[in-house]
Amino acid sequence: MTALPGETPGTGGTDTPQDAVSPPDEAGAQEPTADADPASDGAGAGDSPSDAAEEEAGAEGETVDPASTEAEAASADPEGASADTNTEAASTDAASPAPELSEAQAELAAQRELRERIEQRKAAKAAPIAAGAGLSGTAADLLAAVRAVESGEKAGSAFFGQPAAPQAPRRPAPAAAPPPRTPAPQAAPAPQTVSPEALDAVRAALGAGGAPEALARPAVGALGEQAAELLRTDPWQLLAVPGVRPEQADGFARALLGADCGPDDGRRTAALVGWVLERAALQGHTALDAEAVRAALAERAVSDPDAAVREAVEEGVALLFQEGEDEEPEEDEAAEEGGLAPDADTAREPVRMLLGLDRYALAEESLADGLARLVNACEKAADWAEAAAAAPSPSAAELIRTTAAAGLVAHSGGEAARAEPAALIAAARGLGLRAFGAAHSEDGRRRLAAATGDPDTAVTLAGLLSGAQGPGRDEDGALALDLLVVLDAPQLDVESAAVLVEALADGARLVLSGDPGVLGSAGAGRVFADVLAARTCPQVLSRTPDPGPIGELVSGIGIGELNQVDAPGKEVVIVPVRDAGEAVHRTVQLVADSVPRAFSIPADETQVITVGHGGAAGTRVLNEALKQRLNPGPGRFGGFDPGDRVVHVPAPGRAVPGMVRSADAEGLHLDCGGVPVVVPQDRVESSVRHGWALSAHQAAGMRWPAAVVVLPGDAAAGLSRPWVYTAFGRGERHLSVVHGVDQALPRAVAEVPAQERTTRLRPLLEALPTPDAAS
Repeated sequence: MTALPGETPGTGGTDTPQDAVSPPDEAGAQEPTADADPASDGAGAGDSPSDAAEEEAGAEGETVDPASTEAEAASADPEGASADTNTEAASTDAASPAPELSEAQAELAAQRELRERIEQRKAAKAAPIAAGAGLSGTAADLLAAVRAVESGEKAGSAFFGQPAAPQAPRRPAPAAAPPPRTPAPQAAPAPQTVSPEALDAVRAALGAGGAPEALARPAVGALGEQAAELLRTDPWQLLAVPGVRPEQADGFARALLGADCGPDDGRRTAALVGWVLERAALQGHTALDAEAVRAALAERAVSDPDAAVREAVEEGVALLFQEGEDEEPEEDEAAEEGGLAPDADTAREPVRMLLGLDRYALAEESLADGLARLVNACEKAADWAEAAAAAPSPSAAELIRTTAAAGLVAHSGGEAARAEPAALIAAARGLGLRAFGAAHSEDGRRRLAAATGDPDTAVTLAGLLSGAQGPGRDEDGALALDLLVVLDAPQLDVESAAVLVEALADGARLVLSGDPGVLGSAGAGRVFADVLAARTCPQVLSRTPDPGPIGELVSGIGIGELNQVDAPGKEVVIVPVRDAGEAVHRTVQLVADSVPRAFSIPADETQVITVGHGGAAGTRVLNEALKQRLNPGPGRFGGFDPGDRVVHVPAPGRAVPGMVRSADAEGLHLDCGGVPVVVPQDRVESSVRHGWALSAHQAAGMRWPAAVVVLPGDAAAGLSRPWVYTAFGRGERHLSVVHGVDQALPRAVAEVPAQERTTRLRPLLEALPTPDAAS
């Protein structure tokens, strides 16, 4: 590619040792296996959505078969995983005292607590109801179908996706909000308390099958207190433990069952169906084409994949849905209307059969019902004309006018367009409404607060759902607000979106705002893209361009063009390299010397972004080299020293940058954006990583004064237009590209768009009655 104008700012720096040993915190980390992509198992392709989730899929595997997992790691997906977020197999089995409830713990429990509140509220208004009544409409019907399958009352093949019916209004919007809650210092979540008896029983079962005892705790976490009994009666339940692969579960089953097990054992095929769907969820899919699942089963030596899928559906392991029309046109009706009878040769849209896990099916059904409720329940005659006239830009005025007349609005635009939701929040506040904005990250929250001029208006989505930030809840359990703007909407996964929408009162307004060009959510689903594609609500497209050479470059990437831009102030610099070793060396030079000297941007405000965690220039190697240069030390606490830049992953899909302050018997003390966080000792290895270098998925939703994007030669296969768009857009004032992929970069921008995720939300939204939809 032709280098963009501007020379490398400076050439000083020292060589980075290439034979350094990885720090202790990453000793057990492995890259996710090649099977992280469901296509490798015949399960369909999808873009890599979750660094955290994929690390879970790969890191745990070493506890069963270290040699095979290490080999698989060498060919892992280049995007990799975030921070070994869920690796607990190596953790001590001694349960530590639970710390004070933290935002992260509250977030993990948010869905369960919300459902309990909803059930209590409805039980007070009507007769006692069964668990699961927090859902309504088609979601409730679907849950009933799942239970009918599990009880044997009906066959699973009898249930197919149907259009959802309009949901009746449930509650009015509250009139007043309680005082905002002040966030408290956080403590990282402690491992779930497990009884010693259950652990001992699981260890015995694992030992009998030749599996490592280190899997005992994650097995109990995945299967519950009855894990030992389940594993002895159905050894393939071991596949529910994160990181365990089919061949490892097969070996465990042979050791326990002997000649009684075979490749077509119903227990095995059912577990494989669930495993394939779980792997697909790691890639962002909420469902898979049934043909793809059958192909994956055939690759795993299942002789009759059709029968295996039918049995899995009948046993409730998966739910079966259909998309498209399967009814033949009625010739008599056509004749009565004076029309021509349909031609037998007329091509018709094929019926598509999908398989999905119940958790995602219920979330999508609930989300579709909730969005339809918001569309139909809000006041349509609100007069915000005066506020729109005072808006700072035409796009902001359009957003204000549109929101005044709709309960659900989709707003899309780049970084500069974030000023428009801020103007909307300020205008709504001026009208006396309780308006708030929720960002994906603490960095996004700070930027939104600066744009609105009122820190109380900005929260993180995790803080809002946990109750640590925002207006709190009303007496019915709903969020006490009138307008909620969700920024970074592409990062919203379907389960979080369902919880959020369920928490909004009737009459509340919801604006989903984000940049459709960035990488998608860490969790399953593509909520923002599906809402845009379904066109079930008004859409506002910002006309505010991103400024400067970086904005011009990123805007071109968004339409598939890698343009040469004028950068007189060296805002964009290309640094060619020949190999990965030179890429690491030049990256350290840029961060430690060149960028600080040329732009007065300190090293701790420059973020390195690369394609994956493994490889000769992945995040692990880069973080090791940057630590040696910027904060050398012995790694006294799990490989970390005071002053280390880190990323804390309190829950899958959440990467929170921070700085190590100290360490003691209580744990590792971090400063995460001004919020003190204490990570217990037994959680450090699995939830904290060095953070000078991140993957693009980890960096999504955040910006830094300067960004250094590292593209070594082996990164070419991991590049796509959304990846380049996301990575190049993380720098506010300066972008350096350490470029070693030659023509693979422009080719990825022009020819490799985002890979589709298979979801059901779009057809569900299209089937709902939404009379206020606008094009």
